[in-house]
Amino acid sequence: MKKLLLIRHAKAVHDLSYDDFERPLRKSGIKDAEFMAERLLAEKIIPQKLFTSPALRTLSTADIFTQFLSLSKPKEDIRIYEASRLTLVNLINGFDDKFDFVGLVGHNPAMEQVIHYLTGQLVDFPTCAIALIEFEMDSWEMISAGMGTVKWYSIPKED
Repeated sequence: MKKLLLIRHAKAVHDLSYDDFERPLRKSGIKDAEFMAERLLAEKIIPQKLFTSPALRTLSTADIFTQFLSLSKPKEDIRIYEASRLTLVNLINGFDDKFDFVGLVGHNPAMEQVIHYLTGQLVDFPTCAIALIEFEMDSWEMISAGMGTVKWYSIPKED
């Protein structure tokens, strides 16, 4: 069985003085990421490895999760930034089978699209939302449309 944890980056600053790639997290985004990381820890939902977009807001989100979950440094992959659904599926299909549980920190709209593609479910995926998808497969390479099931879903608390 393979498990995929999809995490959308936390709330970022919307300021024209920043290039999109360099937008930092807002204070509320940092709090949301910490809250969600604690929630994962409490639920014992801890991936073996995290992959992340290298965009500042996404990398910062991933760093918070690795700190709270005591994971190794996340693996940055530029393909996740501005990815299409197909790009994310290809990335997932290329994960090393030595990992049974992988986390992916990325951006919308691709995150919502990949959840729908892999599970057939339409899932609202606001900033710092998390979805756990399980597959009855032994190889990441075999994962395709409709093969997954959303087993856990959560969004940050409302302020």
